[in-house]
Amino acid sequence: MLNRRKKTVKFRGHHTHGYGSKKKHRGSGHQGGVGMAGTGKRADQKKPSVWKDTKYFGRHGFQPQTSSKGINIFYIEDHFDTLFEEGKIKKQSDLFIIDLKDFRADKLLGSGNPTRKYKIKCTTASSSALEKIKNAGGSVEVKPVVEKIAKK
Repeated sequence: MLNRRKKTVKFRGHHTHGYGSKKKHRGSGHQGGVGMAGTGKRADQKKPSVWKDTKYFGRHGFQPQTSSKGINIFYIEDHFDTLFEEGKIKKQSDLFIIDLKDFRADKLLGSGNPTRKYKIKCTTASSSALEKIKNAGGSVEVKPVVEKIAKK
């Protein structure tokens, strides 16, 4: 004689659990639907109350964040030889020209001390970096980027 498992045990874990289809066995009572069900009923009375629900309408999810990458003066000083060989630093008379776009950066930071005369192009720079580069006999050309805002 075989010992068979009961059907109720077999169906454990199955979302219908032996009922065939869900219908009234949905686990949340006799409900007419989920989500936006019923919003079209009774003309437009329910719509404004649904629009107020920020779970479904409005801005949500990931917001684009503007992040900037900064480069310190000490990084330029420490890696000067390799950057010069790669062509990221160019020489023009007694000035060394650096464009931070080549570094995929946009901000010049003031940590470190410059030992050469630099002409640096960037979108933003800290006040300490501007002061240190000017004291060393160089200059910083700051051109802020104007972002286009998409119209909706």
